[in-house]
Amino acid sequence: SSRAAQAQLKKVKKQKVLLMGKSGSGKSSMRSIIFSNYLARDTRRLGATIDIDLSHVKFLGNLTLNLWDCGGQEAFMENYLSQQRAHVFSNVGVLIYVFDIESRDVERDLATYVNIISALVQYSREAKVFVLIHKMDLIQPAAREAVFDQRVAVVRRKTAEAVAIVRKQKPELQQQQLQLQSPQYSISQHTPYGGASPAASFGGAIPDIDLDMQLFATSIWDQSLYKAWASIIHDLVPNLSVIETQLASLGVAIDADEILLFERTSFLVVSKWTSREGERNPYGDRFERMSNILKSWKHTCSKFTGTPRNAEQFSEFEYKMGTTFSMFVTKFTTNTYVLVCMPPGEARINSAKLNVAAARPWFKFLDGPVV
Repeated sequence: SSRAAQAQLKKVKKQKVLLMGKSGSGKSSMRSIIFSNYLARDTRRLGATIDIDLSHVKFLGNLTLNLWDCGGQEAFMENYLSQQRAHVFSNVGVLIYVFDIESRDVERDLATYVNIISALVQYSREAKVFVLIHKMDLIQPAAREAVFDQRVAVVRRKTAEAVAIVRKQKPELQQQQLQLQSPQYSISQHTPYGGASPAASFGGAIPDIDLDMQLFATSIWDQSLYKAWASIIHDLVPNLSVIETQLASLGVAIDADEILLFERTSFLVVSKWTSREGERNPYGDRFERMSNILKSWKHTCSKFTGTPRNAEQFSEFEYKMGTTFSMFVTKFTTNTYVLVCMPPGEARINSAKLNVAAARPWFKFLDGPVV
């Protein structure tokens, strides 16, 4: 019911997101491009991350990402897997693991990955895993698909190995759990590092392990980065079904071919709706392309107006392609922009703009928890 949906919206959702991978793989660069509005060329001046760089990224009004950008030097990795194991890997919502496709020590990279996945499964078995095969621009275009498919097969095999390691440890973990349930321990006790105990992390009986994993080929020099991060965010946004339902109602009401809802700062696609006519569009990568184009245009506006990159650079943008289609992007709620693509016609686009403005109150929940 709508009342139940509104009740869900009251809760601010906080998600712990681990960003891991070996030093120099491009973790901080992609984070800076997506969330700090860096240009790809500006990331060259970023230094190596020391230990853990913790940032709280507010996304929309009701989701806060506790983003742990973990330094990838070997000494730090060993520390995460030993002394800080419970602290780092407890209560994780998402692990983003970045592989450098040009790495000269692939076997060592994969061995580290296996250890990371084993620790994650031990302490946060329900976490989602996103593996980014990064710097794909360094591979010849004709070979990219084959190279990516080959690396995907290897990563999936290594992931299965990591899960198998934890499965073998399950009897030991069960015994550890029983010890922790004795009178001198509490099931909800926390480690000195602030993470949950192994018993708490397994939440009672230790179940079978089923890892939710997606893999992407990425580069900071094209739209592939937006595709990967939009997928990551899509899985984290609370009340997504409410957003999708209301976006679909709006699309039908204004006779649109397609509607995209963007987060204001990152221009990641939060949600989208496509009509049957719109589904005939042959360009499957158009969503991330629009994110990249609008972000680039925002940077250009910033350059020529002298305003900060994080500032609002425009309130509305309109594009008419003769008798082919019309499109407009407009400020929607405090935290979002909406893109509407529709058939051509002056009266049609003006009517759609008025209806989008009238629909704003129905999307106010995107700006924060409903009071």
